[in-house]
Amino acid sequence: MRTILDEIVDNRRFEVAGAKAVLSLAELKSKTDFSVVRNSLAARLTAPGNNGIIAEFKRRSPSKGVINDRVFPEIVTKGYADAGVCGISVLTEFRYFGGANADFIVARTANPLTPLLRKDFMVDEYQLYESRMLNADVILLIAAVLEKEEISGFTAIAHELGMEVLLELHDESEIEKIDLKVDLIGINNRNLKDFRVDMDRSLNLLDQLPAKSVKISESGLSDPDTVDFLRDRGFLGFLMGENFMKTEDPAKACFDFISRLRY
Repeated sequence: MRTILDEIVDNRRFEVAGAKAVLSLAELKSKTDFSVVRNSLAARLTAPGNNGIIAEFKRRSPSKGVINDRVFPEIVTKGYADAGVCGISVLTEFRYFGGANADFIVARTANPLTPLLRKDFMVDEYQLYESRMLNADVILLIAAVLEKEEISGFTAIAHELGMEVLLELHDESEIEKIDLKVDLIGINNRNLKDFRVDMDRSLNLLDQLPAKSVKISESGLSDPDTVDFLRDRGFLGFLMGENFMKTEDPAKACFDFISRLRY
């Protein structure tokens, strides 16, 4: 049975094919400035005394529908940075999440020194070069939609382009897809096939991750006590979007959340 994830991936492949018809990979490479040194999210998360929060900008999701479509990415993300987050995630997938490359561009301009993750469904190397052109610091690779060889290949390209890789896992069957060269490993507490949240997912997979990996818990995080608990268990990063974005002032919600953490 086809899932929402299948639909999203098929749509992204279709959109990438369309982008290539307009601007070829060779042309994309020629327009990309590779000289700019990127910001390291891994370094931020492993620095002593950090709060570990990676705040996300997204307008909607397949599970929640419209979350907040009355905000501007440059204002929200600058507010996140001022609140002291370790990194910022910006959705660029449009059809299902309401994102756009333009959102990333303005967020990048507003936050030149904060690590920015391009949150999307990477299915083609074209998107990696596109991410570099957008001056992303980190890209997301989702194990559920990629083969192990693709993960390794995309990781190698991302590193050549000066970007870090966050590999996202959802269940135990994906452990074998881990490439030890990825910079960060995330466990998404939301099942991308049915979008249900299970907070035990992070703990159940934690001990199966490489010991030295920078571990991130993603989705369903809404309580500072939960973040503190997961930090005590070994997680260094906490990717949060809906909890902030559903409020009238996401940046203030982020600041208030961080102020309640024990770190």
